Amino acid sequence: MPNDHIFNSANKPLQQLQLNTYQSPSAAAPAEASASQAGRLFTAGATNSATLGLLGGSSIITIQLTNPAGSGRTTYISRISGGINVSLSLLSSFSGSMTIIRNGTLTGPTTLTASNLNFASSNTSLMTVRSSTSASTGGTPILSMPLAAGPLEYNEFGDFIIPPGQSFTLTISGALSVAGVLASTANLVWWEV
Repeated sequence: MPNDHIFNSANKPLQQLQLNTYQSPSAAAPAEASASQAGRLFTAGATNSATLGLLGGSSIITIQLTNPAGSGRTTYISRISGGINVSLSLLSSFSGSMTIIRNGTLTGPTTLTASNLNFASSNTSLMTVRSSTSASTGGTPILSMPLAAGPLEYNEFGDFIIPPGQSFTLTISGALSVAGVLASTANLVWWEV
């Protein structure tokens, strides 16, 4: 049986879709790279942890990023991360979800401080970032999906665009029907133009 070369012949380089040479570079970087260099890439996050009794319960964390009316900036969501940590429990009794809502309302919010991911930059975010240990109410549901226990990360690369006067609300929720320790964490990374 012959041992044919399935990609190219043995004496030629492997063909690919993108060729990057010194004379004709074609390297690309995501928008986040230049946003960070300009001091316009920010992050904020929050965690809610609960020790649940025999009947179980839930742990909810919500982060809301609001672009104030008249800010003059547009916000682009770069990354959603976080997760649900479960310990001292039977995972068969676990349920989790992630929900994204446009223009939701928070109950008992706490203001968060956004951090600039360019440590050499003194730029501050114009966005209002708040968290709550309750799910948001009202607004327009955009996405809802089940989550397994453990970490999560979704690279959005600017898919969610928040113009002035709008808000982006992310809720991470975990629930147990038995005793255990449950922690929900939500983080957002965004850039502003």
